[in-house]
Formats: sequence, structure tokens, C-alpha cells
Amino acid sequence: MAKEKPAVFISEADQYLFAQGTHYDIYKKLGAHLSTENGVKGTYFGVWAPNAADVHVIGSFNGWNETSHPMKKLGDGGIWALFIPEVAEGEMYKFLITAKDGRKLYKADPFANYAEYRPGTASIVTDLTGFPWKDDKWLAARAGKDMTKEPMAIYECHIGSFMKHPDGTEEGFYNYRQFADRIVEYLKEMRYTHVELMGIAEYPFDGSWGYQVTGYYAPTSRYGTPKDFMYLVNELHKAGVGVILDWVPAHFATDAHGLGEFDGQCIFEHPDPRRGEHPDWGTKIFNYGKPEVKNFLIANALFWLKEFHVDGIRVDAVASMLYLDYGKKDGEWLPNIYGGNKNLEAIEFFRHLNSVVRGTYPGFITIAEESTAWPDVTSDIGTEGLGFSFKWNMGWMHDFCEYMKLDPIYRKGDHYAMTFAMSYNDSENYILPLSHDEVVHLKCSMVNKMPGYPADKYANLRAAYAFMFGHCGKKLLFMGQDFGQEREWSEARELDWYLLGEKNNQGIHTFMKELLGIYRKYPAMYEFDNSWDGFEWMNADDAERSTYSFVRKSSTGRNSLLFVINMTPMKWENYSVGVPKKKKYRLLLNSDEERFGGWGNTIPTELTAEKKSCHYQDYSVTFDLPPYTAAVFVF
Repeated sequence: MAKEKPAVFISEADQYLFAQGTHYDIYKKLGAHLSTENGVKGTYFGVWAPNAADVHVIGSFNGWNETSHPMKKLGDGGIWALFIPEVAEGEMYKFLITAKDGRKLYKADPFANYAEYRPGTASIVTDLTGFPWKDDKWLAARAGKDMTKEPMAIYECHIGSFMKHPDGTEEGFYNYRQFADRIVEYLKEMRYTHVELMGIAEYPFDGSWGYQVTGYYAPTSRYGTPKDFMYLVNELHKAGVGVILDWVPAHFATDAHGLGEFDGQCIFEHPDPRRGEHPDWGTKIFNYGKPEVKNFLIANALFWLKEFHVDGIRVDAVASMLYLDYGKKDGEWLPNIYGGNKNLEAIEFFRHLNSVVRGTYPGFITIAEESTAWPDVTSDIGTEGLGFSFKWNMGWMHDFCEYMKLDPIYRKGDHYAMTFAMSYNDSENYILPLSHDEVVHLKCSMVNKMPGYPADKYANLRAAYAFMFGHCGKKLLFMGQDFGQEREWSEARELDWYLLGEKNNQGIHTFMKELLGIYRKYPAMYEFDNSWDGFEWMNADDAERSTYSFVRKSSTGRNSLLFVINMTPMKWENYSVGVPKKKKYRLLLNSDEERFGGWGNTIPTELTAEKKSCHYQDYSVTFDLPPYTAAVFVF
């Protein structure tokens, strides 16, 4: 016999905490919740609409009747509520808000947990309870980890275009459950530690990739139900893979059923368009100085953590939140109270968010996509910093891509673009991202950024990935990059998996599997990502031969790794590299092997360091370094 759900109600304490911006479980009160009142089953509805003249619940259960179910305003805070008997799971609904000027606004529920499949815009009554989670061990282990000292190799993924269903339907979307089978198999095979999912919160327009949200509390119905999404997270955790969600508190969609002018006035966005609108993006900006808005967003991060067990959020477009003049011309923005361009309310919001989320759940990670030199983005909570766990290193990404695009003859003139990131590496906890943004809008795929003939392009890419994985910082690759996807990414089609039948693509796929395996196996690759304790240049200055050599060090002093990377089509015979110790250096990886699609040039499987000074080191090794080749040795 099904257990009856107790009555939901919104107390004065709930209203008070929400008005203060500190009701972190507000999503359990606002929205639509199956409930039993006086022995009668139904659904309890709650909505925040402080400026509304009237609010009615309309839906499939009442024939969308606009007058039959008026809500009651509970107090001065602007929350309206109503219990409707016999409204069951699966019923569609909206809030009909009558503005003070008489306009009728048909709004989706901001706290809805499920939404009608687009182009429909109704909310759907659903039940998040009762899913049989099997990830207790995962969650317990997560709570005790310091992720700055753990391996993080993130696979950024867009579900709708990872792979299309062969069922012949126009859209070809896999359900979350079907997708789980495919993505878990792939991530385990390749040895990624985390998957970062794009576009999970409900959004109306496919071309926004999920970055223009209307339903912050609803997994998109494109791929199934909320419990289908729980299944996906559960399966990933069972397979030892962490789940990071793209999270978009920077702005929201302007669609009529969304958050904009929700009750006839601007309650989620700032009322002044110089603060409340992004002219370039055509979106609305949240009002971070408003307690209820901060509460809506912070509770949302906790909602994904608690109800769906996600392991982290990657916060999109942080720079656009920190700077009041971001993407705006003179006259399009308002300075802060001190006359500057810093968004003081957004700064406080980030500190509040990270203190609550990371302070309560220390294993949960928050990642800032922040593209400027703003100081202390990553910091301990309770300090002057913003309090994030990690920051995307956009500077590294830009320098890396610009260097790799150069014809090798010009690389010596830009040699220090590849070494510059280490000069500021210890200022933040960095992630090195090669994200979807780098393979769209005529920027070319990763392999087609590379110079030369096809074989040269793939050899360049293998060397580039080896440099990236050897460099300090956690790693992120967008889907398709690990097998040399040649076309730019489009959300409308699946990855070109057929390329795995080609020698070059299969080669780079095999190479990446090997590189990811080395990354996971050797703590020297990830233990000290944010300090010089884990990294030492052997030669950062060989611009003439466009070659880099460095060591990644382990905490034990054992199984450290030597990287030597040639970024030219020239073979450097008898190439000498300074090394820190008189030891044997055993070859772990040669990117030019034929099985990786290379030319098959060999490198000795073991080198013994000689007492011969080189590059300020007392010892050195000498070998023939093949063209466009990365060699990795363990010692």
C-alpha cells in the first residue's frame, strides 16, 4: 500500500526565511507537491508573485479554466498557495497571473520539477521521491576527498548530439536511461573521471545549448523524466564517474512563459535594463541584490546536489556577472555605488553560494568559467576570495590554441605562449579547458586547427594533448576531440563516430585512451596541480627547436614523469635533455607509434642519465626525438 504524503504547507517561518534569502529548502515548499490534506490526496501549489493582483492555477485537470482555482496570498512576502484535491502526477499546469495593470500572464512554474516537451511550455506535476539510489559508497567517498589532489579528467558532453538513436525519428534523442548505457561504457573505456553535462535545466530553444534557461528546477524533458535523469546519475556513480552540471545563474531566457516580468513587474531580473539586460545575448540578468532571487539560485544549486546527487556545478559566464559593463557600451550600464564597474551584489552572491554549498558539502565542487584576471576566484570559504573550488584557465586555452594553429616555422616566435601559464599557475586552482566553445562558430575542430597535411594535423594534436595532460591543472575535453572529430560541433547532429574506422582517428582515440590511463595511474600527474612542488621545467627556452621538456613530481619522489615534446616536423638527432636525478628513465609513451597513427619512429625504451650537465641540471639523457612527437618517461 502506497504511503500517504503528509500535507505540505507554507508557514510564516518559511515566508520569513525566503524573504531573508536563507530558505535553502524553499523548492520543497514553492512549486507543485503531491500532498494529502485531511485524508484527501491532491497537489499543493505555491508561487512567489509579490506584485500580482490575482493568481489562479490552470491546467489539464480543470480544462485550463481561468477562474475555478484562485490562489490565496499568504502574507506581505508575496507568496501565494493553494491545495487542489485529486490533482495527480502527470497533470499539466501553469500559473495565470493577473498583473496590477490587468494583463494576464500565463507562466510556467519557476520551481517546477518537470516540464512539457518543447514546443509546449506547461509545467507537469511530478514526484521526486522513491528513486532506489545505489550510490551511498560513492557519496561517502566524495565527502572525504580534496579534489585539488585527485585526478580530474572531465568529458564535456551534450546528450542530444553525443549519439543519435537509430529509431529513425527526426530528433533521435536517447532517453536518459538509454544514454546512461552508452556514456558509462564509453567513459569507463576511456578512463575519464567526470562527465560535465550541458543543457540539463529546462530550456526552450535547442540552439541555445541550454544556456538560456526557463526551468531551473527541471531536468529537460527532451531526454525523459526526472527519475530517468536520476537513473543516469546513479549509473555514472556506480561506474565511478562524477557528474558536473553546467549551471547558468548569469542570465535567463526572455520567453513569455519564463521568469521575465513574472508577475507583471521585474522580480527576478533587475528593473533597470542597464542592470537587467544583456544587449548582446538578448537575455535578462538576475537581480543579485534581492534576497529572494539569491535564495532561488542558491537553493537551486542545493536542489541538484541533494535531489539528483550531482557532484559539482560549472558556473557559466562568471565574468559577465562580476563586471557591470560586461558586453556593454557607454550608456548601457550603471556603475556601482562607488562609481566602479564591479558588481558588488554578484560578488556577495558568489561568496554566499560557495559558503553555503561547499561549507555544508565539502566534497561538492564549484567551477567558475571566468575569463579575466579577477583575483582569488578560487579560495577557502569565508575569505576575501569568491570561494570557488576551481577556475577554467581561459588564458591557457587561448595561448595554447593560438600556438598550435601556427605553421611550425613560426612557432619559435611564439614559444613562450606555451610556458606563460606556469608563471601564474599557483594563483588559482585551474582546470585546462578545451570546451565546446573552441569548436564552434568557424573556430574549426581541434584537429583542423592544426597545420599541415592530415598526418601532420593528427601528429600535432597528439603532441598537443600530451602537453596539455602533462601541464599543471585538471583537464577538460569536449566530446569528439578524443578521436579527432573533423567537423565543427553542431547540436543538431551526432558526432562523426564513423571516423573511428579511419587510421588517424582510431590512432588518436587509442592514444587518448593510453594518455588518460597514464594520467589516472600516476599521482605525479595530478597531486600538485597548483604549486611548484609538482612541476619543474627542464628546458622552457628551446624556442629555436620549438621543443619543451619538463618534469611532473610525485609526493613520494617515486614514479615522477619526464615530458619531452617536439612541436616541429624536424627530427632532432641526439637531442639532450637535462634531468634531475641519475636514474633510469623508462619510456611510457611515444606519440609517434604506428598504433597511434604515427610514422613509427622509435625511441629507446630505457635511458640512463649521464653525469653531463644540461639546462642547469647536473644530469642529462640523449636520444633521437622524432618530428611532432611527445615522449613521456617514468623515473
